[in-house]
Amino acid sequence: MKLPITFSLLFFLILGLSWAGCKKDDKRDYLAEADCTQVDPIANTYAFSIKNILNNSCALSGCHDATTKENGIDFSTYATAKTAFETKEVLCAVNHGEGCEPMPKGGTKLPAATLNMLACWAKNGYPQ
Repeated sequence: MKLPITFSLLFFLILGLSWAGCKKDDKRDYLAEADCTQVDPIANTYAFSIKNILNNSCALSGCHDATTKENGIDFSTYATAKTAFETKEVLCAVNHGEGCEPMPKGGTKLPAATLNMLACWAKNGYPQ
């Protein structure tokens, strides 16, 4: 009788370890991964470069503009863009990260240099 109990315990132990091993890893830290050595911090401001990226890729009519605010995200102003980056998983989404809805929706991933600029903008404290 002890044998079936031992096998049951062993089964549940293996099952538990397998589940723990399959647990989703912590999300990537896109800010830590950003290489800002080649990004000019004076030019990488909201007004000079980030606003153009967001307007051309995200704040489009029907997406993340002031009217639509898809998923509560509005990239139409500095304040709302900064808030979205601080409180939402924007960098995960634009990097097509695991567990995030890829953005732009239905579009291709933004170029690596553009993604790096966005991450460096956030990493450097969201300069205006």
